[in-house]
Amino acid sequence: MTTDNGKIMQTRLKELPIDLDRERLPRHVAVIMDGNGRWAQRQGLPRIMGHRRGVDALKDLLRCCKDWGIKALTAYAFSTENWGRPLEEVEFLMTLFERVLRREIDDMMKENVQIQFLGNLSALPQSLQGEIQRSMTKTQDNNGIQFNVATNYGARQEILQAVHAIAQEVQEGKIQLDEIDEALFSRHLYTANVSDPDLLIRTSGEMRLSNFLLWQMAYAELYITDILWPDFDREQFHQALFAYQQRKRRFGKI
Repeated sequence: MTTDNGKIMQTRLKELPIDLDRERLPRHVAVIMDGNGRWAQRQGLPRIMGHRRGVDALKDLLRCCKDWGIKALTAYAFSTENWGRPLEEVEFLMTLFERVLRREIDDMMKENVQIQFLGNLSALPQSLQGEIQRSMTKTQDNNGIQFNVATNYGARQEILQAVHAIAQEVQEGKIQLDEIDEALFSRHLYTANVSDPDLLIRTSGEMRLSNFLLWQMAYAELYITDILWPDFDREQFHQALFAYQQRKRRFGKI
């Protein structure tokens, strides 16, 4: 539950904090939203309540990125490994995704959000696939902020499917071996129309990529915080961006 002080803080941080340089903001932020279940357990609540609170945190982060001028946000919503969680939790998450999409689509249109989904969407429930397609089609011409949701996503699977697709095109004579470069490979990934992230934020103190955007994260700056995802608010995001702006991005150069 948000306290009055928390509401005041969120309101105060609607504008970009004065200690951040607008010219050096990351264009694209990616987040691994870790800690929903642990947050709920610490509150004495069922794990699913943590996921509901996590949705609220994500919604506010998306609006914060829009308010502060960040062009793209990618959220790791459900990995290919998450199917191994308890069936009740997986079914709840699928239903939650569907309900949130249906409920939020009008607000996304009002706020000029373009939503895309990254991953093997064919494995998702048919009703969820329908909501996903509807939301992407309806928002495709919006240009306020690009919101990418990695759902049934796994980076190794993504890379393998790209290799298979390129090999098929070579076999069919559509491309030559010497035409294969980084740009061509990138066009065969789920993120073909998405810029690489500049900043990756992971909550709950875990220090691993968890099979997320392995190709695209080649030069992303990493920010790890012990804060659990449902408690990650605009002040926490401010701290992450401040830390990002203290770093020198050399991309392998001096």
